[in-house]
Amino acid sequence: MKKILLSTLCAAGVLALSTSCSDYLETDSPSKTDAAFVFSTSETARAALEGAYADWINAAQNKVFGDGLFYAADVAGSDIERHPEGFNAQPGRHYPECFYQNGKYAGEYSLLSYQKENDTYAALYSVVNKANIVVQATQTSEGFDEMIAAGTESTMGQLYGEAVALKATAYRELLKYFGDVPYLSGKATDSGNLCGRDSIYDVILKELTEAAPLMFRVGSIPGITGKNYFSRTYVEGLIGRIALEAGGYQIRRGDLSPRTDGEGNPLTFETMGKDNNGASYGRRSDYRKYYEMAQQYFKAVIDNPGTAQFHTTDPRKAESGRTYGNPYQYFFQQMHMDDDGFADESIYEVSIAQGAGNDARPYSFGRPTTGGSKNNYPCKNYGQGRINPAFYYGMFDPNDMRRDVACTVTASNGGNGTEILLPFNPGSQGKGGGIAYNKWDENRQTKVWTANQRKSGINGPYMRMSEIYLGYAEACAMLGNDAEAKKYLTIIRERAFPAGKANVDAFIAKEGSLLEAVIDERGFEFAGEGDRREVLIRTGLVGKKIKAVKDLTKKMLDGLAANGYYQFDNGNVISAQIYTKMVDAKAVKGHRLTAQCPEGSENDPILFPGWRGVNDDWASYGLDYKGNTLTNLAIQGLFTRLSDAEIAALEEDGYTAVDWGKTLVANADEYYKYLFYEYDYETAPIHYWPFTPNVMSNGGFTNGYGFKQE
Repeated sequence: MKKILLSTLCAAGVLALSTSCSDYLETDSPSKTDAAFVFSTSETARAALEGAYADWINAAQNKVFGDGLFYAADVAGSDIERHPEGFNAQPGRHYPECFYQNGKYAGEYSLLSYQKENDTYAALYSVVNKANIVVQATQTSEGFDEMIAAGTESTMGQLYGEAVALKATAYRELLKYFGDVPYLSGKATDSGNLCGRDSIYDVILKELTEAAPLMFRVGSIPGITGKNYFSRTYVEGLIGRIALEAGGYQIRRGDLSPRTDGEGNPLTFETMGKDNNGASYGRRSDYRKYYEMAQQYFKAVIDNPGTAQFHTTDPRKAESGRTYGNPYQYFFQQMHMDDDGFADESIYEVSIAQGAGNDARPYSFGRPTTGGSKNNYPCKNYGQGRINPAFYYGMFDPNDMRRDVACTVTASNGGNGTEILLPFNPGSQGKGGGIAYNKWDENRQTKVWTANQRKSGINGPYMRMSEIYLGYAEACAMLGNDAEAKKYLTIIRERAFPAGKANVDAFIAKEGSLLEAVIDERGFEFAGEGDRREVLIRTGLVGKKIKAVKDLTKKMLDGLAANGYYQFDNGNVISAQIYTKMVDAKAVKGHRLTAQCPEGSENDPILFPGWRGVNDDWASYGLDYKGNTLTNLAIQGLFTRLSDAEIAALEEDGYTAVDWGKTLVANADEYYKYLFYEYDYETAPIHYWPFTPNVMSNGGFTNGYGFKQE
């Protein structure tokens, strides 16, 4: 891979940014013979695409949507999400996560263990190169101009659109992680030098908007039944996603100028805050046109989503004593069902076959377990991403049914199939790290892979309908169309609450603006999925939101230290200790794995908080319970302050005190000091990763943002 990629990148000097990326589209193209071969049949064209898809799955799962850079910072680097281990134990991800300690540690390559030579960068350019073969073959094939002019779906148009989408998706990830990068068109005259990201955004958006009408919507692609291929629905959503990013705030290095759009026209920028390491934080002065584009294409998906379906009610029926009634929860339950199935709400999923591949969803971003790496119930899940306690307790509305889906205070003991409390001391797996993500849990799979870890076969939902609704609401709010913005904010919020409890108007008033309400609603909707970091950066809210969570964390820690408890404005109380005991949930409730806590049962220590427990029958997978049927953890005092009389009654009933908030106070540095360590809330956030020495040497360009040059 290294030779293929680096032979494509010439070692000429840095490209002047006055050269438009669209200039690349005017150069030599592959021969008609190549095009004729690629499109001799739809089967050969599909085969040509499969190589690009294979490289994309590798890049997604191992570099930018599973492990790699996504694992290192995205899933643990926001106001609501955090890391489980001690700051000094993992500098390779904690320094990039906290904006390199306000930029001062940007030049420390020795810290960057997650950005290896020719790793993420090379993997994404491999996708670009293979997609370019199909893109260029199509553009030089007979009938291409007529196909573009017709603007209707066709087999050839679908294949072309998938190639364009693969290229654009890879570039979207490259721009997200590195900023300005080389633009490769797949033609012999590609220079391989740096190109301003604004030009690249314009070029890929132009290609996507031309390709979208040629494609079939999800569920209607000829010969494709799943949601693991790119469709018109995906492309329209991708246009909206990229448009929000192109028009949003980013840091731009100051040593590359002038910056131009896709036609070579000079750009101006609106900046905010203070420059940092020669970089400024701002957005294009013409940002509104990108919000208009996002509004248009998100609405196109809403009006015609293909087979993607946004559920506002839960279709599940009560069974085995379990109740449901949570349509948000239903989406994530679908992710755990048949290995070859896809969730209704998904538009595109990164598909991982059970027993094959490296599956990061439950291992890195799911509910932790202390199980061994092989033949356990379930096997080890690390739990790289955790939830900030102040977010869990103080920001989530107690009535929000998303909280217990997104967050959990318990883990699985994979050695004996039981439930255990997650302590706040630094650590990984179920041994520490605090409140964990909960959207993926092997306990709730229809069929669990117990042979070894990282093989669960749970897909990654890369695009789904709730993003479309919230992206549309954001664009509308930014453009002043408040009625539409509020309509779709309300749709999202009301499905997350019991009837009559969403309080949309009160929520907007508390947030201070409709736009900010939409952004924070997105935080609740995608908590624990690595979405929040990029959203805060591109909206310019990153400093404000980090300060808010740090201030709230300080109040919580001070209250716990002084009084043994702290009460948040939403009524929740975190106490120094809580009370737990093991129970036989199957005997008492008819099941070990819980679902939605029924309304009115919030005092039930087995059912509340909901969506936890353990697999109903690990014995069917080979676990010998050895007579231990006390598998579930009953919890009291998690959100309320217990009186002395209540504590005495609990102790009489077999409950024991467990340190909870007390452990938070003992580890205050991890939860407060190192939370965006020394970030001052106004200096440009260094949120990119550096180019490695080999990439710079072969490309003939340099690093910015204070990163090293060797």
